[in-house]
Amino acid sequence: MPPRRLILLRHGQTQSNLDGIWQGHLDVELTELGRRQADAAAAQLTAYRPTTIVSSDLKRAAVTAQAVARDLSLTVALDPRWREFHVGQWTGKTTTEVIAMHPAERLAALRGEEQRRGIDGEGPAEVRARVTPALDELIGRLGEGECAIIVSHGGTIRVLAAVLLGLDMLTATRLLTTPGNCQWADLVQAPAGWRLAGWNLRAPDLGAGEVSG
Repeated sequence: MPPRRLILLRHGQTQSNLDGIWQGHLDVELTELGRRQADAAAAQLTAYRPTTIVSSDLKRAAVTAQAVARDLSLTVALDPRWREFHVGQWTGKTTTEVIAMHPAERLAALRGEEQRRGIDGEGPAEVRARVTPALDELIGRLGEGECAIIVSHGGTIRVLAAVLLGLDMLTATRLLTTPGNCQWADLVQAPAGWRLAGWNLRAPDLGAGEVSG
């Protein structure tokens, strides 16, 4: 039987991505480019023949997931456990403002250390504890050879990959760049565990933002 597969897809571009703003749990809309990115990703992702699509309940992820689901006649299951890191006091701030407020803490977060984002937000261990049960439930529902798409956010996708690949966050942060908008990771379940078949995959000819969230 073919292996089970997980696609980890980041949402399309938002204005906050363009402006370098830390979004976290801010519920913002996609830009027009973000919607085109979602449609372009949807056209590519049909090749995986997914049977399940789950998504963060934040608009930027949910709208991206709905674009993919339309092409496949699937229903999106929204779940807040797939949300981005809560970034506490950094919510709505630009990176320049964050550096001015908490330079040491921001550097620790960039290195993947167990640092709460925005001082009173979430750290990697908390996000890991939040997503792991959701991930276990999803994998448990997948039959042999089936594929599921998880539509989430840049920081959370790196945590999900770390969980699946058995990596600590320091190693995952060094190895795995933050996915751009509507880029995805392809993970395949092998007898010895999950393997990374592709990272930062994307539809051709559309820009991809670099800001996490």
